[in-house]
Amino acid sequence: MKTLIALEDGTIFFGRTFSGSGEISGEIVFNTSMSGYQEVLTDPSYKGQIVAMTYPLIGNYGVNHDDMESAGIHLEAFIVKEYCRHPGNFRATGNLADFLEKFNIMGIEGVDTRALTRHIRLEGALKAVVSTDDLDPESLVAKAKKSAGLIGRNLVKEVTCKEPYGWTAGGPVNGTDFTTADPGKYKVAALDFGLKYNQLRILSNKCAIQVIPATTSAADIMAMAPDGIFLSNGPGDPAGVPKIVDTVRELLGQKPVFGICLGHQILGLAYGGKTYKLKFGHRGANQPVKDLHTGKIEITSQNHGFCVDPDSLDKSKIELTHINLNDNSLEGMRHLDYPAFSVQHHPEHAPGPHDSIYLFDRFIEEMEKAK
Repeated sequence: MKTLIALEDGTIFFGRTFSGSGEISGEIVFNTSMSGYQEVLTDPSYKGQIVAMTYPLIGNYGVNHDDMESAGIHLEAFIVKEYCRHPGNFRATGNLADFLEKFNIMGIEGVDTRALTRHIRLEGALKAVVSTDDLDPESLVAKAKKSAGLIGRNLVKEVTCKEPYGWTAGGPVNGTDFTTADPGKYKVAALDFGLKYNQLRILSNKCAIQVIPATTSAADIMAMAPDGIFLSNGPGDPAGVPKIVDTVRELLGQKPVFGICLGHQILGLAYGGKTYKLKFGHRGANQPVKDLHTGKIEITSQNHGFCVDPDSLDKSKIELTHINLNDNSLEGMRHLDYPAFSVQHHPEHAPGPHDSIYLFDRFIEEMEKAK
């Protein structure tokens, strides 16, 4: 079906659907990964966003059960230049169009994604509406202008788990707690802001994990007697979840804390810092990050539109550990008084390289020292 994409600044793009129909709004962004589209689709951090892939051919290796990063798709719509209708890969258990249809997500192809990406880079991420119903450009631009943006919104409440659950090699397990945990493993309470399964897959090698809702109080978390606290990635504006920031602030100094992406931003606010919105964000599997301790350069997977302002942090208490080499934005920090550290990028590496996997080992070391 013919599809119209209207941006709030009046720019219009046309395409056609290869899955779904209807009308949806969101912030339109681009991702530069050449592969990993299934991980992008199932990453809860994309809630509230319409994602355009810069790589021109998407869908060529299909989808499978093993590459799920959550239980479903979270982005609002998916835009590609060309959809591959006949995937060829021994791991494939289905095709992309059927996968999108299953979760009622529009897939749009035939879009000039190079022009769209260039426009976003110049003008910044913009509110947009995608529609097969209303093909009047003027009407759709007006809808885009009136649509909800990301600033100040609490999107975590839309993706966090409703009840606690555990994790085994086979995936999530309902109703588990630390009473049945292997005594030889560290107990980690994972606050679910929109976490990705690969974080749990990696942690579960040495940890017993209890995933808990983002609204869990500090007192209830400490009553679980964890050895460490993990703060996951998630969608939206970190300033939109002040109660969660207060909870994390209460936890500082009680147990080792490791934060990723939104967890990193929430830690920054808990430290007394500020966050700001990036012009078009960092989304892809090839972002260069420098470890300021070792001088080594890591190629990282990233997905964020907000960032911690390093100038807002008290440098007598907070050490900057990593920076992004594309724009010098803050990519990592640690507290000098408490066992708490975090990174803006995704060391769980799916999709992307393994350069930052050592950060999970660092979390284990912090729990060992705290024993």
